[in-house]
Amino acid sequence: MLRQAVILCGGLGTRLGELTANTPKPLLPVNGVPFLDILIQEIVRYGFQEILLLAGRHGDQMLTYQDRTMFGARVRVLVEPEPLGTGGALRFALDALDPEFLLANGDSWIDADLTKFSRAWERNRDDHPSALAQLLLHEVKNAERFGIVETRDGKVAAFREKGSRLAEGAQLINAGVYIFRRELIVEVPSAKAVSLEREILPAAVARGQVLCASAGESRYFVDIGVPDSYRSAQTELQAARRRPAIFFDRDGTLNRDVGHTHRVEDLHWMPDAQEAVAYANAKGFYVFVVTNQAGVAKGFYSEAAIVKFHEEMQAALFEIGAHIDAFEWCPHHPDGVVAEYRKTCERRKPGKGMLADLMAAWPVDSSRSLMIGDAESDMNTAAAAGIKGMRYGGGSLLALLKRELGEPGGT
Repeated sequence: MLRQAVILCGGLGTRLGELTANTPKPLLPVNGVPFLDILIQEIVRYGFQEILLLAGRHGDQMLTYQDRTMFGARVRVLVEPEPLGTGGALRFALDALDPEFLLANGDSWIDADLTKFSRAWERNRDDHPSALAQLLLHEVKNAERFGIVETRDGKVAAFREKGSRLAEGAQLINAGVYIFRRELIVEVPSAKAVSLEREILPAAVARGQVLCASAGESRYFVDIGVPDSYRSAQTELQAARRRPAIFFDRDGTLNRDVGHTHRVEDLHWMPDAQEAVAYANAKGFYVFVVTNQAGVAKGFYSEAAIVKFHEEMQAALFEIGAHIDAFEWCPHHPDGVVAEYRKTCERRKPGKGMLADLMAAWPVDSSRSLMIGDAESDMNTAAAAGIKGMRYGGGSLLALLKRELGEPGGT
């Protein structure tokens, strides 16, 4: 499971004219929020723990992200000393790169499941041990603005210039998302301007070292690097990201409650709980976990133990191609023995605070959202937040979810 995502943020953005005269392209606002913030959120929801920003022009503005924690992930920033191109920027960052990492352009986003993309890489690299990269492909009807990607037997066969057409109908383009092995970058000359798209990748393609995976049909894709697309993103992007959510209680609903559950060795999933998460992912729901963790206030364990437990949950879900988009927990309790955590907190269920925070941070369609939990406090939380609550009383969590959604297989 990949832990690091690298985002290229050093482009000049010349096609946007005055908009990028004093602002890095990824920091341009979309509905009042820097595009980069949206991109980071959309990447971190798939379990990435570290974001590395590679900056160039106006790098001082990018440095405001240094050492932030965003959506649960640590953010680091490297600013190239001079324009080095996309490949040169990666070479400059060589010592900071994981052995395998996700790479994304900082000015585009595609609504693709990055867990499935990462899983495809793990499967495909075993069949192609010499592969050094995997490219995410997007299918478009009109590819005039983009170069075309030609594929053969699960590999990229060639890159075609803008205006090319391989056949009638939809064409495949580069979605601006990759998985790289660090060794692909090792041989890139240092302190020299090098293009990822024009030099590094074509050479790797010629050697048969670039795999490919499809983002799937009807995926929303936006590239804010041209004025028309940037304007349309102001209305389209939020709509494309808006979806209902399923808020799962944790202990007793997703995993067995052993009493102040916090050790990774005590992670035992409830029947079909992992499959329920995968099903919710496939149906286009956000999947959130909201859990009271009063054991912190009572001195039984730390918040770091909660984070580790959630990482273990995410890793287990990854193995079946599933993920949880965000975890929220309340460590407080009015009778706690740890002074820092001893208080009454609206985020503690049956308060609605955790749900309200998630709904504020994500474009959630609350009218179609649902909370599932095993306690009356979960139902009260759902009511307070204005969404439907469903009580889980044991048995198959997947069957319960399917029944609620009116799908075959629900009991």
